[in-house]
Amino acid sequence: MNTPARDDDDLRCAEHALGVLGAQERAALEADVSRDPALQRTLDDWQQRLAPLAEDVRAIAPPERVWTRIRRDLGFMTPQRAPEPKRWRDSLSVWRWLTIGASVAALVLLGVTFGLLRQAPQAPPTAAVPSEYLVATIARKDGLVHWIATVDVRRARMVVVPASRVKVPANRATELWLIPPNAKPIALGVFPADQPATMTLPPEIVAQMNAQAVLAVSDEPPGGSPTGAPTGAVLATGQMHST
Repeated sequence: MNTPARDDDDLRCAEHALGVLGAQERAALEADVSRDPALQRTLDDWQQRLAPLAEDVRAIAPPERVWTRIRRDLGFMTPQRAPEPKRWRDSLSVWRWLTIGASVAALVLLGVTFGLLRQAPQAPPTAAVPSEYLVATIARKDGLVHWIATVDVRRARMVVVPASRVKVPANRATELWLIPPNAKPIALGVFPADQPATMTLPPEIVAQMNAQAVLAVSDEPPGGSPTGAPTGAVLATGQMHST
């Protein structure tokens, strides 16, 4: 269900804005941009489009014990006892790198999502949703993100990218559902839990996708729910929002 990304100028600009280009590719694009005003506008458009997505990446606050250790090490506190052996979770640098890693991972996933969407065939547009893209972070109740779903409204295509490892029994499947406001769940299809997947959406489904709708993933038999409604446990949910 995957298609390799094409190396065209628009995709290069998207990857540059996401920060996933290598040093040589980044330098080559910047050299091209300095000579091509149209390419510069394309890069500016991608930077403006993707900048709001970084606001959804939550910072990881270090535990209070980390700040206590810092104050003690700087001499602001009188040590009461011999220091305990240093553990990895007490390291400020570990928490700082975890925060940076989470941000980069989210941006890379979004880059993969946009790359897959750009290669989908043209489909009839819908006028029901004004935004060009809709995004949903599908997470468990404890906040762990399992999947990121991105909808290309103009092409009526959706890409679902795994954000963490999800264990699903061999005799079970993951099924995606759209839950419009004050409406029953609508089955969108079964998809592999551990790899990116693309789905073609009928116009009537796209028309019900908006910032008030919710995506949910349930545990179902192979082939999906036999009743047209979720029958297994709901693994994760996420509200849609425009980009």
